[in-house]
Amino acid sequence: MAPTVIPCANFNDEADAEALKQAFRGFGTDEAAVIEIITKRSNAQRRQIAARFKTMYGKCLIKELKSELRGNFEDVIVALMTEPPEYYAKELHDAMSGIGTDEDVLIELLCTMSNQEIRTIRQAYEASKHRPLESDIKGDTSGTFKRLMVSLCNACRDESMAVNPEAAKRDAQALLRAGELRLGTDESTFNMVLCQRNYAHLQLVFQEYHNITGHDIEKAIKNEFSGDCEQGFLAVIRSIKNQPQFFARMLNKSMKGLGTNDRQLIRLVVTRCEVDMVEIKREYQAMFGESLADAIKVSDKSRTSV
Repeated sequence: MAPTVIPCANFNDEADAEALKQAFRGFGTDEAAVIEIITKRSNAQRRQIAARFKTMYGKCLIKELKSELRGNFEDVIVALMTEPPEYYAKELHDAMSGIGTDEDVLIELLCTMSNQEIRTIRQAYEASKHRPLESDIKGDTSGTFKRLMVSLCNACRDESMAVNPEAAKRDAQALLRAGELRLGTDESTFNMVLCQRNYAHLQLVFQEYHNITGHDIEKAIKNEFSGDCEQGFLAVIRSIKNQPQFFARMLNKSMKGLGTNDRQLIRLVVTRCEVDMVEIKREYQAMFGESLADAIKVSDKSRTSV
């Protein structure tokens, strides 16, 4: 995996802290200087700058940025300054606060992360909100979608690379019997297989399903489920097949239609820029016939660099 944001080779936290202090002086803020520093440092380096800034000036850098910046630009910069588990925890909390739930956030995060990532986020969530993430998920979701989210939040997927062709064939047949070969759907079988098996095994299960039925398992999901649980199961499958392509699809979704889902766009760019943004950009170009950077420019809603 290739990121677009990498650690600065000649990093000097004291020089960066001083440059940011200078950017805040006078009438208005030197936004170009803020962009030049914050977007060209890794998250760990940004946190070092924040610590140095507090030592040098006795002020919280994030609070200073919030007071100096506005709108989406402020949101992007603050997100970049936040440690990933804390950022994810806040996004999940906000998705479940108030009236209604933003299921897209739960799907985007819980359906794509490793056990360790989910456990770290759970710890950050409980530390900041003083209650378990699972409790809030149970309180804000229902039915098959709730069971899917709780299973993923449990973070106990087999993460070995062990593959057994016969076992994969049995799982494919079990999914077929649980869905297309019966009246109604046995949701628990889909949940058990898709949330418990390792990725290499599931890749083979998907191949076996196609061999047996002549069509992709995604077609079965679309036929058997609807709404949030359909989107959740599809997210698990698509992330396993090709995670950069999944995120390219989510980025396109954030920008299409009337208006842009700024928060989703910011979250996707900020969280993937140090992971696999090079691959995401390649997949975006292949799927949608334009560069991701051009799509963001056209949306005219974000001021981040990709």
